[in-house]
Amino acid sequence: MKPKLLIVELWGMGDLVIATPFLRAAAERFDVTLLAKPYALDLQRRLWPGVRVVTFIAPWTAFKNKYRLWQWPWLEIFRLRKQLAREQFDFGLSARLTRSGGDPRDHLLLKIVGAKERIGFSSVGSRIFLTQTVARPDPEAHRYESWRAMAGVLKMELPPRGQICIPAKKNHGTILIHSGAGQPVRVWPLENYRKLATRLRQKKIPVQIACDPDQRDWWLKSGEANVVTPSTVTELIEAIDRADVFIGNDSGPGHLAAFCGVPTFTIFGPQLPEWFAPLHPQSEWVEGKVCPYLPCSDYCRFPEPFCIRKVGEEEVFGRVEKFLAARM
Repeated sequence: MKPKLLIVELWGMGDLVIATPFLRAAAERFDVTLLAKPYALDLQRRLWPGVRVVTFIAPWTAFKNKYRLWQWPWLEIFRLRKQLAREQFDFGLSARLTRSGGDPRDHLLLKIVGAKERIGFSSVGSRIFLTQTVARPDPEAHRYESWRAMAGVLKMELPPRGQICIPAKKNHGTILIHSGAGQPVRVWPLENYRKLATRLRQKKIPVQIACDPDQRDWWLKSGEANVVTPSTVTELIEAIDRADVFIGNDSGPGHLAAFCGVPTFTIFGPQLPEWFAPLHPQSEWVEGKVCPYLPCSDYCRFPEPFCIRKVGEEEVFGRVEKFLAARM
């Protein structure tokens, strides 16, 4: 019988996708349960079918007002604690990093659900909840290196970032431009995306626009009658599977496209590509403009996010032209 392993990854879609090599490797040696947001169920079917998913929207992952404790779903939290404690996990781990180390909230959660061995990055004030602390990777390392560090503790080997096995893609000849992102500060201006799509179409390159629900009306009013607005991760995957190239913001859809075998071109803003570039070996990006607060965890101190708004249309188009010439 395989030992039981609980993995806590309660944040964004991109974080879950980056964890894919670890989840796949762990499922070969452990009976894996992943605690994650509900969209992990759709990801599981495509990326890690050997992993069991338990869904939970942790209130502390909200962008605003995350510590209004009186609004927390306490009944759901108590039920979740009871459900997970019944599993009697042999191991539990969190690979999340904050500026001060590991995530104390994850560490406490591992403790209260009773995981026998609790593994995470050391953090002042929460190492008492862990049975084994892990040395954090280089501060400039990609987020994927956190999972490689965890794999080492469990005596698993993950490939270096440039050697991850990505499935080959069939040629459909279409570019998917996705203009959405988890936070508005990560969104390159929609008008710039419209101009980019127009210029590509003038070169006889088919372009499919996809967007977030709050952007749909803008695209329709701009004449994009066939804009796609995925309401589930499964619908997003269907759009990705029809594309040869993905162009978009620093967002979950870009990370997902990379693991579905689609080379990505990412327009970064407040986040650092050395930390969060998509893992497809052919992926490229343009960096956000210099800001004294970069990276700001999406909490911009200015009236508008200059780091991404000042990334020019001509700069992006020139880079995209070279990117496409090598891939289409």
